[in-house]
Amino acid sequence: MESELLRRMLTSLASTSRLAIELFLKIQSDSESEGEDSDDAIETRNAYDTKLLVAFTDMLSIVERRFWVRETSTEWWDYIVMEVWDDEQWLQNFRMRKATFMGLYEALAPTLRRKDTRLRAALPVEKRVAIAIWKLATPDSYRSVANQFGVGKSTVEIVLMQACKAINRILLRRTVTLGNVQDIVDGFAQMGFPNCGGAIDGMHIPILAPPHLESEYVNWKGYFSMVLQALVDHRGRFIDINTGWPGKVYEARIFRNTWLFRKMQAGTFFTVGEAEMPIVILGDPAYPLMPWLMKPYTGSLDSSKERFNYRLSQCRMTVECAFGCLKARWRSLYRKLDLAESSIPAVIFACCALHNVCEGRGESFTQAWTSEVQHLEAEFAQPESRAITGAQRGAARIRDALREQFEAENQQ
Repeated sequence: MESELLRRMLTSLASTSRLAIELFLKIQSDSESEGEDSDDAIETRNAYDTKLLVAFTDMLSIVERRFWVRETSTEWWDYIVMEVWDDEQWLQNFRMRKATFMGLYEALAPTLRRKDTRLRAALPVEKRVAIAIWKLATPDSYRSVANQFGVGKSTVEIVLMQACKAINRILLRRTVTLGNVQDIVDGFAQMGFPNCGGAIDGMHIPILAPPHLESEYVNWKGYFSMVLQALVDHRGRFIDINTGWPGKVYEARIFRNTWLFRKMQAGTFFTVGEAEMPIVILGDPAYPLMPWLMKPYTGSLDSSKERFNYRLSQCRMTVECAFGCLKARWRSLYRKLDLAESSIPAVIFACCALHNVCEGRGESFTQAWTSEVQHLEAEFAQPESRAITGAQRGAARIRDALREQFEAENQQ
């Protein structure tokens, strides 16, 4: 390699480090003192080239990095949030108390912990989890969250996806699960509907226009969305969730392509003892009437059908309330998720898992949170459900039997 080329390489980097300048001048001075007219001139030049290469390599490993990372403040997180904030402040900002947050941190730590490198110290796991939770709980931009926690904008994006994937890997199956079937059936029975194992519905999550097949993501309200379909129990906790489908797809089509539909069709989703009537789930008119899925009567209604619809509606409110709590807790779901469409399902799944964590730990839900997202709900109104006609005979008989039972109870 020619010495002049090496000189130019070092000169281009010298402005970034005093060390590079000192090394270059020292080696150049030593080589010139040996003389170019001696019989060993060629060997001297080779030695000179070797020294320059060594100096160049050493410099790259220890050069000052002021131009790579800007100094930021972490005092707000280290000394105010962790040391000063009480449970109410944690609840309002992270949607959970500090004890719940620390339990979440302990569960995710083995997956999220990173080692320090020669270039920088790794972010503590507590801070990684806090950045992700803050981003999910607020409509703040990546830059705003980065400034809040004293990290780079790209760091927030990376940490968010790492945390969401860790939540899904570790907590999703543990938290989004069926639980005790008899408790669920008893809970819905107390609300007025017997042999009910859950309520199902879909919610549209606003997203940015995807680069491919964007017309498929435009829903009936005219904005880009991705559908979350969920089955919830009598307490409003998610039992089964499915997401990733474009907003243009009908809810009935999504449902027929889910694991839940196949399990319900096979009669293996609910496992209880023998019962005179099958355990059913409740849906709105957009869902197909099945022997195990009840939906409201439509068209001309008599008093008994209206009574049936009222009881079904009362129990279906659990899924509507669950969606309301989900959006109010994790407000990022209403800010057009600024992610590739392939990454969005991981964020939605994580929010559902965190919702169940908060519900399971008895975290308070403030009604004021609902008003915070009302203006967002107006901007991204949910598309109306479209009724499906043509009920199956067996399913219609079961629905009529329930209607007659409700009518008999009313006359007693």
